[in-house]
Amino acid sequence: MPVPHDIPAETELWDTYAKSAFDADAEPSFCWTQYAGHGPGPELLGTPESVLEIGCGTGRALAHLAQEGVKAAGVDLSPRMTELAGERWAPLGVRIEQGEVLDWLTADGARYDAVYSIFGAVWFTDPSRLFPLVREHLASGGVFVFSQPPAIPGAYGPQGMYKGGFAGKAMFTYRYSYRPAVWERLLLSAGFTSAEARIIDAPKPGHIGTLLVRAEA
Repeated sequence: MPVPHDIPAETELWDTYAKSAFDADAEPSFCWTQYAGHGPGPELLGTPESVLEIGCGTGRALAHLAQEGVKAAGVDLSPRMTELAGERWAPLGVRIEQGEVLDWLTADGARYDAVYSIFGAVWFTDPSRLFPLVREHLASGGVFVFSQPPAIPGAYGPQGMYKGGFAGKAMFTYRYSYRPAVWERLLLSAGFTSAEARIIDAPKPGHIGTLLVRAEA
């Protein structure tokens, strides 16, 4: 059963996050994992001419791709983050728009060589609704790649998550967690021709790894 996302409340949550996450002096950077310099890089996207990042946050990954000559666009739920990142990376030709990803994709008529998410919208959006929309927006032979923390064993499906600790105003969202094989099945059911999901181990044994998923249209 779908969980009842409260989009205005989640928008407030991510605006609050933007205040601490955005650094105007940060340089372009692309990394799939939560550990700097660890794991594969943008080569997983192939050689796209155009990309869309869903839940693009600070926009640093888009800026990195734009510096390589890629036409880079992003969408993020937070108006504040969209404003900050959009202004910061506009000189590189990056286009960042504000919107709830399902509504935004439904209205967007463009197609992209690659769509990706780094600890972004895929983690916080019902895949049964998101994946078919992403598939529709991929050009022939396009790829969809995303990363996020792996599921905690035994905790699968939508998981509630508070922001800012367990005191004060109740700001929360839902994240989606599944075993790698389930992610693959969800993607194939959405019309992708192939899907591979794997866990990348952390640099230190016993630390949290990274779920990395790649699918082809």
